[in-house]
Amino acid sequence: MTDAPAYDGPILEIDLLSISFFTRLREIPAVMDFSAKVMPGEALGLVGESGCGKSTVALGVMQDLGVNGRIVGGSIKFKGQNLNEMTPEQLRDIRGSQIAMIYQEPMASLNPAMKIGRQLMEVPMIHEGINEKEAYKRALEVVTDVKLPDPKRILNSFPHQLSGGQQQRIVIAMALMSKPSLLILDEPTTALDVTVEAAVVELVKDLGKKYGTSMLFISHNLGLVLETCDRICVMYSGEAVERGSIEDVFDKMRHPYTQALFRSIPLPGADKNASPLIAIPGNFPLPHERPKGCNFGPRCDYFEAGRCDSQDVKMAPIDGDERHESRCLRIEEINWGAKPELAEVKQKGEIGDVVLRMEDLKKYYEVNASSLFGSGTKKVVKANETLTFEARESETLAIVGESGCGKSTFAKVLMGLETATSGEILLDNQSIGNTPIEKRATKTVSDIQMVFQNPFDTLNPSMTVGRQIIRALEIFKIGKNETERRDKMLNLLDLVKLPRAFADRMPRQLSGGQKQRVGIARAFAGGARIVVADEPVSALDVSVQAAVTDLLMEIQREEKTTLLFISHDLSIVRYLSDRVMVMYLGHVVELGSTDQVFSPPYHPYTEALLSAVPIADTRVKKKHIVLEGDIPSAMNPPPGCPFQTRCGWKSKVPNGLCEKEVPPVRVLDAGHQIKCHLSDEDLASMEPVIQIAAE
Repeated sequence: MTDAPAYDGPILEIDLLSISFFTRLREIPAVMDFSAKVMPGEALGLVGESGCGKSTVALGVMQDLGVNGRIVGGSIKFKGQNLNEMTPEQLRDIRGSQIAMIYQEPMASLNPAMKIGRQLMEVPMIHEGINEKEAYKRALEVVTDVKLPDPKRILNSFPHQLSGGQQQRIVIAMALMSKPSLLILDEPTTALDVTVEAAVVELVKDLGKKYGTSMLFISHNLGLVLETCDRICVMYSGEAVERGSIEDVFDKMRHPYTQALFRSIPLPGADKNASPLIAIPGNFPLPHERPKGCNFGPRCDYFEAGRCDSQDVKMAPIDGDERHESRCLRIEEINWGAKPELAEVKQKGEIGDVVLRMEDLKKYYEVNASSLFGSGTKKVVKANETLTFEARESETLAIVGESGCGKSTFAKVLMGLETATSGEILLDNQSIGNTPIEKRATKTVSDIQMVFQNPFDTLNPSMTVGRQIIRALEIFKIGKNETERRDKMLNLLDLVKLPRAFADRMPRQLSGGQKQRVGIARAFAGGARIVVADEPVSALDVSVQAAVTDLLMEIQREEKTTLLFISHDLSIVRYLSDRVMVMYLGHVVELGSTDQVFSPPYHPYTEALLSAVPIADTRVKKKHIVLEGDIPSAMNPPPGCPFQTRCGWKSKVPNGLCEKEVPPVRVLDAGHQIKCHLSDEDLASMEPVIQIAAE
């Protein structure tokens, strides 16, 4: 079932689509009156927070809504044909061959018991009936297209033998095997490191051009949408609230929700004290509790009672811009260029004395080379190599790097969940690096606390919120009796800006952002002086991220906490950190103040990291650097400089020095150090990666 190649109408046309899920109790509308159009070769970005209906739209296009989901209104046309009216056989012909989908988690799309080559060859053999030899040839071609090293070896591998980034490339290759007209990407890079994400995004753009594929790109990352798409559709609570070209929506936004989204993400120039992020007030409405009139009304700065809540609001065209529309009654009355009013300019806390010092910390793990089969040879995993740094009272030190660079290992050693192989960790000049947590004094344990990445995994599902915080107070021996502890627990809920009534709620009754606040309250139960925040906002929506980072900053000002902020999101790091430590394969490759690390000269790895960060600002121009290859294994690190296998500057260093010797630590300016063999002249010749065009 193929169309004439000259088809030039919309590849995908969704018109007033409504999708509901039916439970025993009620019908839950997930998507209402949603319209969108994707033209040949065009990429449309679909953005919004979790639960807004983005993925439901994609599953509607795939006609894969499960037992409870149903299209209750509107139509979805693919190349002019209505998908809702097709038979299962017709849909099977189109799915996979003309419409392909790439999911967030690559392993969910791969068969763990089948070699990669076989899985790729199946696609054209089933859809196009071609023979095995031809299918292998095509598989080899797409694996080469997605820039995987040694394609023949990859085809002969099982999925578990590939890294996450390689698996995602295979899933993209599989989607492209039959040269589909429409590619749906549902958060395809969320689970990947920022450098791998940059390479995958680059790849998707190139292949879209090569194959002339139209794309529906679903993401909550506005920067990624800016870099990959031609047009954007912003969704809120099941409805499209604004549609238009990237330039229209980013530079001339005409919906209060779009504006609020942009105000809650850290763009270059944001300052945690002078111009803090503005979180969107209130919470996302549940599908069966949507307000009357405008869905965004209860959270909107421009809400007008009796008008915004009295009628259904329809999409309306914006004057002067073709195909730019917004779902707002007050478009003409709002001053869209006005600067946001700040409640107050925050005073930066004075940075105090050194609280924590690490000297030549090493952490090695011994593993059997073949643990499964009990082989006698042992291998050493060098997770941390000679880490040396200090952190002061009231300071935020960010620790950045890709997965496997040793960030979380060092956090575990600091917490006492692991002990150091060598070197020292000094807390107030007391050595704690070799003392496991069960042998540490209660005061030491309460002084160093951790906020974890995933708030869903850190709370006990069978205990109320209040009880979990009181339990921490009991362990830290705070409060003489239950009454004192309950008062302290209520004060901690005030500290993290949660209503006191939440003390009696169970974790399942809380949203992700609320759970993360409980985690923070618990971390501060013992008056923590050092808080290790391990990717504390990466599992949260952008508007919730703003509220949680602002909360951490406010608590830091009041409590003089030292914050060690582990992250791979350099936008947030730039916004809230005082100093930055960049790690690669167990080594600290650069350390300095935020300004020093974000301006040249850089370590070549820092330069690549900065280039990889998607920034949601049309004025930003970035130097383009895509790292080739994956991070080497800590079990088998390369000789010489750990970064030399992926470094674009290596050819500048004479005599193959990068491949022979680990570079020494060099101090460039006061407090700014890098581990690199490059000459002073080469370092001085580096240009800024991120530049903002003048207004």
